[in-house]
Amino acid sequence: MPRPRRRLASTCIGTVTAGLLATGAALATPENDRPEGSDIAMGAYLDYGPPGVARIPHLSNWLGGKDIRVGHTYLPGDKWAGIAGGVSFLEDWADWRRAEDDRMFVLNVPMQERNEDRVSDRQVARLIRAGAAGQYDQHFRRLAERLVELGVPDTVIVLGWEMNGVTYTHRCAPDPEGWKVYWKRIVTTMRAVPGQKFRFDFAPNRGTDAIGWTKCYPGDDVVDVIGMDSYDQGPGQTFDDQITQPYGLQQQVDFAKAHGKPISYPEWGLFRRGDNPEYVRRMLKWIAQHKPLYHTITDYCPHGVWQCKDNPDSAKVFRDALMPERPGPVVPTPVVPTPVVPTPVVPTPAVPTPVVPTPVVPTPQVPTPQVPTPQVPTPQVPTPQVPAPTPVVPTPAVPTPVVPTPQVPSPTPVVPSPQTPLPVSPSPLVPTPVTPVPVTPSPVTPSPQVPVPVTPSPAVPTPEVPDPDTDPTPKPTPKPSPAVPTPQVPAPVTPKPEPTPPKPLPQPTPPPVNSKHWCVPLNFGEWLSKLVGTQSVCIKLDFGKNSGIWPF
Repeated sequence: MPRPRRRLASTCIGTVTAGLLATGAALATPENDRPEGSDIAMGAYLDYGPPGVARIPHLSNWLGGKDIRVGHTYLPGDKWAGIAGGVSFLEDWADWRRAEDDRMFVLNVPMQERNEDRVSDRQVARLIRAGAAGQYDQHFRRLAERLVELGVPDTVIVLGWEMNGVTYTHRCAPDPEGWKVYWKRIVTTMRAVPGQKFRFDFAPNRGTDAIGWTKCYPGDDVVDVIGMDSYDQGPGQTFDDQITQPYGLQQQVDFAKAHGKPISYPEWGLFRRGDNPEYVRRMLKWIAQHKPLYHTITDYCPHGVWQCKDNPDSAKVFRDALMPERPGPVVPTPVVPTPVVPTPVVPTPAVPTPVVPTPVVPTPQVPTPQVPTPQVPTPQVPTPQVPAPTPVVPTPAVPTPVVPTPQVPSPTPVVPSPQTPLPVSPSPLVPTPVTPVPVTPSPVTPSPQVPVPVTPSPAVPTPEVPDPDTDPTPKPTPKPSPAVPTPQVPAPVTPKPEPTPPKPLPQPTPPPVNSKHWCVPLNFGEWLSKLVGTQSVCIKLDFGKNSGIWPF
């Protein structure tokens, strides 16, 4: 049984695979070839201003939704102001160009003002020389700046178009060499503007016309595209004549290839021969074959095919050639499926797995021991009984009078007599003998005014002899020893002053002639004198020669 089963499975897999492949082949039709030239950027000249911009979507609808990627217009050639970009419709074209990255803005720029005024060859030659000398540079510089400001720095500029003809003032034939110098000067000036990415299109008329257009070619360094304006007119009677004639379509293609430049067709359309669908068919085929950078049909009468209703046959050819082809319905190839014989499946008996119950082991309950919280008795702190101090009547301190030493007119320094401190009771001192209010003794930081009861070991302040040159006030330096007061009031002990021998006095400088110096000692009382020391008021009168009041 194993071998037949494998053979049946292989047969089924092969059948299903063949069916899927056949179905896929039927559903996936071969990719339809796009129409010739449908990937080439195309457009049409519909109007120079805002109406031309507004008509582009309608042309696209007429062509079945074809993408119109080229917008084409012309600057007016009557005044330099227009050539310099001083026209408002440039803003509309710039907005259209910036709306899609793959769009292209083509702008025809005249090289001279009064461009269609039938100016004589002699005057044209003079204008060419003026341009070659740089007299018109500022107009083209301003145009370049204007295009960069509008956000279209990559504009394709068709400069001095159809220069080999006789129609325009910017024609080449009156002075070909000067014309080439003038072209180079314009291109150099516009390329010098920061931010520019211009491409310059050299576009003559097809055929010889007034001069062979190769004689006007200014050079590869100042040309980016080699274009051609070609209408259904002479020279030549047939489209083949237009291809093979001197300076015709073939020579343009060959010349561009030799110079490494792309080609273009800024203007083409019907003209002298009316509604000519064969010309339109052949021209579109030529474009598809040689793939120019872009092409734009001139779409107004007598040249056009959409806005001009005089050329219905040519319009049909144009529309059929450029309309995107819509794919037709896909008819799937019927597939007869091979019957698949299912392989019988023998069910496998399900053997129940015995379930062994897991024994439940009871968890023993361990009682938590109760630990009694110990009662900590709060200690009773006895309040110390402070005995009330017996009021002590302090003995009034009698200040010892200080006998001032009489001052003599001589400038001998006065040595103050050392003051012997009187015994002081440890009780607070009051100026009058009154009964003090009993207070609880507490440690008090000793101060010079009120001594605190301490263990009687006071240091005797050593009187210092004041230096008359520095500080005339002697300052005793008490050095009390800090001690913790006790409730017992110690008996007052009278310290014995031990006088320190005075320092040798400096010899005074002899007073100047006719000078007087008087000092009067001041007494502030015993306690205040201890604070501020012995003070004196001295008056000095100088009648010397340098005092200004010497009478002799």
